[in-house]
Amino acid sequence: MKTIAFVFLLQLGIFLAGPLLFAQVAPASKSSEFNHIAIYVEDLAKSADFYEKVIGLEKIPEPFHDGRHVWFRMGEHSQLHVVGGATQPAPTTIDEHFAFRVASIPDFMARLDKMQVKYRSFKGDTKVTARPDGVSQIYFQDPDGYWIEVNDDKY
Repeated sequence: MKTIAFVFLLQLGIFLAGPLLFAQVAPASKSSEFNHIAIYVEDLAKSADFYEKVIGLEKIPEPFHDGRHVWFRMGEHSQLHVVGGATQPAPTTIDEHFAFRVASIPDFMARLDKMQVKYRSFKGDTKVTARPDGVSQIYFQDPDGYWIEVNDDKY
């Protein structure tokens, strides 16, 4: 009886594993996804404080442990890597920016006002840019001159 049960289980295992053994592995169908952006800054502590307190990002563990890196979570699967050691501010224009989405532009503007962070529209003629699709945007710079957009995109 034990032999019959063993043979039955062995045959069942082979039957169930067969398709797995001969199945072709399909190529990944996902497209590339954004992972992180790294910015090079003069004063690591000042920049880390800015991204944590002004933007509201959460610090996450970084693997280097060398005092030159601070990492932040930007959404579910994206990160901001702030790297210290720059000898001058980043030479950027407003056309080169990265963006964050918030629930309320007016609430975020009030936060910036309270922290005395100056912001503007894309053109600089008002405080808020209204895109043709109804999304509101504001722009400001971090301590090293990197441009940041904050919008209320409902994605």
